[in-house]
Amino acid sequence: MINLITWLLRIAIFVVLAVFASKNSQPVTLQYYLDQSIELPFSVVLLIFFALGALITAIFVRCRCHSN
Repeated sequence: MINLITWLLRIAIFVVLAVFASKNSQPVTLQYYLDQSIELPFSVVLLIFFALGALITAIFVRCRCHSN
């Protein structure tokens, strides 16, 4: 029963995120140094920065656990 609830919750989250991504597909320009820029959809930019934040958090947690 718990497995079914977990999968239903995952599907619901996926649907919400898919709708959010489809509604936020406007291009965003990211400016870099030396007048370089890249244009990506807003949902992709959010996904990239969320993944970077999760990766940095995982690295810090892992380092902190191994230092004790």
